[in-house]
Amino acid sequence: MTSLKSFIGSTGGRIFGAFVIAALLHLAGTVLIDGYSSSFSIRAMLVIASLLAVACVGQTLVVILGGIDLSIPFVIGFANVTAAQLYGEQWNFGVVCLIVVAIAILIGAFNGYVARRLEIHPLIVTLGSGMVVQGCVLLWTAGFPSGSAPRAVSDFVSIGGSVGPLPFPWIVPAILVLTICIIAVLARSPYGRRLYALGSNPGAAPLALIDPVRMWVVTFAISAVFAAVAGVLLLGFTGSAYGDVGQPYLFQTIAAVVVGGAALVGGRGSYLGTIAGVLVLTEINTLLIGLGLQPAAVQAALGFIIVVLVSFYGRERHIRTTI
Repeated sequence: MTSLKSFIGSTGGRIFGAFVIAALLHLAGTVLIDGYSSSFSIRAMLVIASLLAVACVGQTLVVILGGIDLSIPFVIGFANVTAAQLYGEQWNFGVVCLIVVAIAILIGAFNGYVARRLEIHPLIVTLGSGMVVQGCVLLWTAGFPSGSAPRAVSDFVSIGGSVGPLPFPWIVPAILVLTICIIAVLARSPYGRRLYALGSNPGAAPLALIDPVRMWVVTFAISAVFAAVAGVLLLGFTGSAYGDVGQPYLFQTIAAVVVGGAALVGGRGSYLGTIAGVLVLTEINTLLIGLGLQPAAVQAALGFIIVVLVSFYGRERHIRTTI
């Protein structure tokens, strides 16, 4: 019994538990809602979950580091609008993507540098910078963005797309490959070891020749890049630019990371756990919509569930207090 409780309380146990919850939610949806497990419905959930998973990459790394990134939805909106506007003005889309990624790197690097060097809580820094980014986008577009994504991007995330004989679009196998790569980086690379070390004990990490400022700059820059990628993919998914397209990701990225076993105080977490959290949130959202709730009711219910999940999973002592 003791070993079972220990497993449930461990990171691995929480990841397993999150996958079990996602499966039970899907079973409940199948029983309660006609067509919930149809091929089209499953493809739609996989695409929606994949888009959230991309946005969650950076949040996972930042939370392991001991920070939090509230600029993600704003960077998503910036990338979404900028890519659409420039491509609509006949810019080469490859050049557009390079510009978007370069600006995202600058935004993320600024967040990491200011938060660590000036010792300002990243919640304040990232929220402030995100609002600045959103304001600049609104000034540029006068609140009326235009443009669209290339056909290739739309096909990449299209619910009706397929990969040869497989009945889902390219984004689904791409997320599988991305998940394997991130897990490998966190487990095997010097960056991954430094990330966990700094998140576990920020005071002792410099004694191991880990530069905290550099790690924060790099990690927040990575977070902004993946947020920008999510913004471009959402452009292909929706077909048009929308500055607030990233707003649902404000708390969903945090909730997915925490439900997946990460500690908001840093030092613990994994991208596999985040994927489990993504599936849980996607199932909850789809189930609420399938039950016929109005959009406002769905938003309220999902917000309440996210608060409960984060409150339940996020009340952790820092890992250095348990050693």
